[in-house]
Amino acid sequence: MNTILTLFIFVPILAFILIALNILFSYHKPYDSKISPFECGFLMIPGQTRSAFNIQFYLVAMLFLIFDLEILLIFPVALSLYQISTFGFSIALIFFIILTIGFILEIGSGAISITSSSNLPSYKEIN
Repeated sequence: MNTILTLFIFVPILAFILIALNILFSYHKPYDSKISPFECGFLMIPGQTRSAFNIQFYLVAMLFLIFDLEILLIFPVALSLYQISTFGFSIALIFFIILTIGFILEIGSGAISITSSSNLPSYKEIN
């Protein structure tokens, strides 16, 4: 039997068995804090549907993912550097140059600079 076909059969069966075992043997006793809309334990402020959130964290996370994927894409080049010779090495250098230009543009636009949280509006300013 083909290995991929075996995986397509074996993995869903194993996942179903593990989920069934979890449902059967897990401890299930919900309490007020756990079933509340905010599971973190904070009480919701009446009239407020969301809190002020600094978008800078999102931008830094997205930039981290982009440069983390860059490492993932360059890893095969590092492993096969003897086989890809000069042409593959030059392609990898072009890739790094393009990423470096993008990184310089991000620094220049201020996307990576972290601002203090004192610039966020307070709860009184929102309402």
